[in-house]
Amino acid sequence: MAATRTATRRKAPARRTTATRSRRPVSRVKIPRRGPLHARLGAWMALRVVTRFADHQDVLRSRKDAAILRATHEGCPKCHGNGQIFTKGKDGSFTGSKPCPAPATKETVSRWEINKAARLNDKRTGLVGWACPCGKKEKPRYRDAREATKALRTHERNKHGGKTVGGAWYAQTATATPAAGPKEKEAMPSKVVTDSGLTDEQWIKKNKGMAPAKAIAAGKCWKCSGNGKLHGAFGGEQILVVCPECRGNGRAPKAA
Repeated sequence: MAATRTATRRKAPARRTTATRSRRPVSRVKIPRRGPLHARLGAWMALRVVTRFADHQDVLRSRKDAAILRATHEGCPKCHGNGQIFTKGKDGSFTGSKPCPAPATKETVSRWEINKAARLNDKRTGLVGWACPCGKKEKPRYRDAREATKALRTHERNKHGGKTVGGAWYAQTATATPAAGPKEKEAMPSKVVTDSGLTDEQWIKKNKGMAPAKAIAAGKCWKCSGNGKLHGAFGGEQILVVCPECRGNGRAPKAA
């Protein structure tokens, strides 16, 4: 009689142990749609704070970069201390930006000067912003025109279906040295009138009261409304003064 075999128990294979476990990538924090109201409000507030803080860090980094360029290109004749050159079209609008090709005037700048320039009055100098005809705009916060254009295109996709409506970006350049203003016009000769037979109020009312815009549209001087002379009263005397704007010809200046 054949011997009966007893079934031997097999051991389960040992699990492999890895030294480092792979982690799933962290997804974007989402606001829960279910659950207690206070939990949803807390998640919404936390998400808003984190987003605002990240945006603030990006803006501050751009301000510091612009401050470094301004400090290292101080007195540069090509970029006028801006660090980069903004190109313009024939209509005067900005068309692009490029780094200044001239070598830096300074090699290093102190950290205190960078932080001071990035947080004081000229903190947006050298940065680029954008504006849309719909009323939405961003103050200068981008380092170059390419980043500002990306932000403008994102706004157009979200609000205008991806079609442009005429938005454009603008740059804030370094404040140039104020040029010498035009020389003050010489005082026009005045004439004292003693036999007008009018009171001071009646004499002053002889000045034609035409709106400046209407006078310019008609081709007349905006100050005297085409009369060429101004009636006034001073120190008990009635005077007649030649208009200092048109020099007495009554016509609108060429600049207008």
